[in-house]
Amino acid sequence: MKRRHLVWAAVIAVAALVVWQADRLAQAHALQRGQDRAETALRLTENALAGYLARYQSVPLLLADLDAVRALAMRPDDPARRADINRLFAARNALLGSSDIYLMRADGLTVAASNHDQPHSFVGQNFHYRPYFTQAAAGQAGRFFGVGTTSGVRGYYFSAPVRDDRGQVAAVIAVKIALDAVEASWRGSDLRIFVTDPDGVMFMASEPDWRYRAVVPVSADWQARIDPTQRYDDMAIRPLVHEHRSRGDARLMRIAEGAARRDYLAVSRPMPEAGWTVHVLLDTAELRGQAQMVVMLLILAGCVAGAGALILRQRRARIAERLAMQIHATAELERRVTERTADLARMNHRLEAEITERRATEAELRAAQDSLVQVGKLAALGQMSAALSHEINQPLAAARNYADSAAILIDRGEVGRARDNVGQILTLLDRISAIGRHLRNAARKPGDRLGPVHLAPLLVETRMIMEGRLAAIGAVLEEDIPDDLPPVLAGPTRLQQVLVNLMGNAADAVEGQADRRITLSARAVDGVIAITVRDRGPGVPDALALRIFDPFFTTKGPGAGMGLGLSISANILRDLGGRISCHDAGPGALFRVTLPVAHPERAAA
Repeated sequence: MKRRHLVWAAVIAVAALVVWQADRLAQAHALQRGQDRAETALRLTENALAGYLARYQSVPLLLADLDAVRALAMRPDDPARRADINRLFAARNALLGSSDIYLMRADGLTVAASNHDQPHSFVGQNFHYRPYFTQAAAGQAGRFFGVGTTSGVRGYYFSAPVRDDRGQVAAVIAVKIALDAVEASWRGSDLRIFVTDPDGVMFMASEPDWRYRAVVPVSADWQARIDPTQRYDDMAIRPLVHEHRSRGDARLMRIAEGAARRDYLAVSRPMPEAGWTVHVLLDTAELRGQAQMVVMLLILAGCVAGAGALILRQRRARIAERLAMQIHATAELERRVTERTADLARMNHRLEAEITERRATEAELRAAQDSLVQVGKLAALGQMSAALSHEINQPLAAARNYADSAAILIDRGEVGRARDNVGQILTLLDRISAIGRHLRNAARKPGDRLGPVHLAPLLVETRMIMEGRLAAIGAVLEEDIPDDLPPVLAGPTRLQQVLVNLMGNAADAVEGQADRRITLSARAVDGVIAITVRDRGPGVPDALALRIFDPFFTTKGPGAGMGLGLSISANILRDLGGRISCHDAGPGALFRVTLPVAHPERAAA
């Protein structure tokens, strides 16, 4: 027992050491990934800020070379030229999207500005104390960041000297640009971005509360050093409470935010041309959370591995116990198997005899069903023959009349009209031949191969077959077949037999009804052609819809049918690769037939 306790203590100590080392490595890895991300964000921020300033850097130099600006610099008291330059500066300021453009005399007094007509106009203001003025007055291009003493709006200033005809500095032109848009683009992410001036003051920050806060100690000497330039006018500069520390290669900054303190991973990079330093901070809370998640996953994996080891040990013990029980059970099972084998042999002989008997019975039933199906086909053929004989009598009577008229016309010598009558007789004979062909196709055993079948021509023949039956009961056939309907993959004779059966059932259903319309429509849907035949009869109850395709099942009265039409149609469609279903249309019944579209490759197959 004591040895077992020592083993468990050693295991726990090793596990604690592994977890501690894993936590250190996870923290270091998370900080490194965070530093890489912060460095990337710092580089992008610096490039974007430098690019934004570079857009306006050469604007003062270009404006200083304009003849109109130089003329006003040499004659600053000319009111007409002041008005022209005011308008010029206003137009260029709107075009460039800058904040202000203005011209100052050699003594710093502003004589023209783009905001000359606004309440906070720079005209009449003296900016000789601004560094950008003193730099340009000394003949150099100047730049400066600060809060406007007139407008109270912070901005970045570019300046350039305006020289007279002798090359002397006669005036200074300045362009002020706003930085609010750049600062606004920093917000909305988990990164904290700010820019400090050479005195350590944050004049741009993604956090509005950090603006005009100092990251260096604020003292009287420090305040005296920045006051002469009036960079921040009369704004109070407060220190940002923070402390620096490091962990490995990472530099951390702890900042007081209210009563709480938050640790940030800090990276910075100077911008020598602007005299700024760009800082990017990344909250370490998320990084620590990721590292802790890795450690927790490691602990979980260790627990799973330990549990797996215990389960494996218990499983081995159970397997050994089961093997012993299995040996005993095997012997018992062999004895029972021997007994059951004899019983099964006797039952097997009995089942074989029953199977042979059932197969014989099924063959007899199948033969009887095939005979009955053929009888149904012949009955349908008889119905179609009666309808076709009615159709043949009409063109025969008309042909007889045309022949009698032709004889009379020949006697009169009207050969042209007699020839027209003969043409009409030939047309009627063609129709009689077509009717006979329909009858022959219906009587022939359906051995046609599958291929593309266009529905519209097939419906013309089907309508001719059913025309007498529909006319006898006063039924109206409505067709809705699109002109661009693709062909179906079927056999024309078998598909016509299905349509004749469905239209015959519909005719039986509407006979004696007030609404004797039969609607036949077709649509192409998802690679199949859906053909629907709807009547306005009494309909089919839901309880009978599942049995309506069974052989010898009929909803008609005695002697009105054998109940084989829909069963034959279902079998035909199954052979064609299609389906048929019955639905209650309220009023009436709707039969839906679906067949595949005859694509070229399927038709070839």
